[in-house]
Amino acid sequence: MIGFCPLASGSKGNSIYLGTEETKILIDAGISTRMLLKRLAEINVAIEEIDAIIVTHDHSDHIKGIPLLSKRYNIPVLANSDTAKGIFATTDEQIQFKIFSTGETFEFGDLEIHPFSIQHDTLDPVAFTIKTNGLKLGICADLGFVTTLVASHLQRCDYLYIEANHQPSMVHACNRPMVYKQRVLGRQGHLSNQHCAELIAEILHPHLKHIYLAHLSSECNNPDLALKIVGQKLEEHNMETGLTIAYQDQISKILNFTNSVSQVN
Repeated sequence: MIGFCPLASGSKGNSIYLGTEETKILIDAGISTRMLLKRLAEINVAIEEIDAIIVTHDHSDHIKGIPLLSKRYNIPVLANSDTAKGIFATTDEQIQFKIFSTGETFEFGDLEIHPFSIQHDTLDPVAFTIKTNGLKLGICADLGFVTTLVASHLQRCDYLYIEANHQPSMVHACNRPMVYKQRVLGRQGHLSNQHCAELIAEILHPHLKHIYLAHLSSECNNPDLALKIVGQKLEEHNMETGLTIAYQDQISKILNFTNSVSQVN
């Protein structure tokens, strides 16, 4: 498949598919191999077609499928050095790492990938912008605070995958321990619906085609609320940009790319 599709998004595991005519990658692999193969099959992609897994950070919901995938299918793993060390510490498997440097653009196949720093509670977490065939994608989740660096890199994207993790009032009201609440609400935690909406408003432009709201908390958010808050911000700016949820338990809306022009299925 030539296009983009979130395969899983949330605290139970994350993985995204991106494919062009030349290159097919996964961004993170935090679900089981069995589930990953099932969801790839739903978009008519075989695991043998995957050229690499690029990794945002070393939390288990982003990496737990990597050791088996790397061993069984010999898929290279692209990560910065701190993330690679974090993955290495979780497994005895020999993983084929290719190391990139945060803040430095690199090419992989026909993809131009730029990893940039975000605020999250692990060593050297990153988000990505990816350019290919005249398109720019921004993939940015698991961050507690929107820095000027984040906003600047996400300018002029054709597609966005942005975290809308929680509603603060629902975090305060939930039965989780205070340490959980402080982490989620902190500057190295996760992005709220409102902060997501404010970030999107800052980087809106007429050619933005579609936005995924990602990494929604199953306990401290709900899809309708996230869509309402971000949708209202789009309406305030008279934007008719596509807006959908990146789901945890199923594949999300598929974006098919055709000759630098995207069609949404």
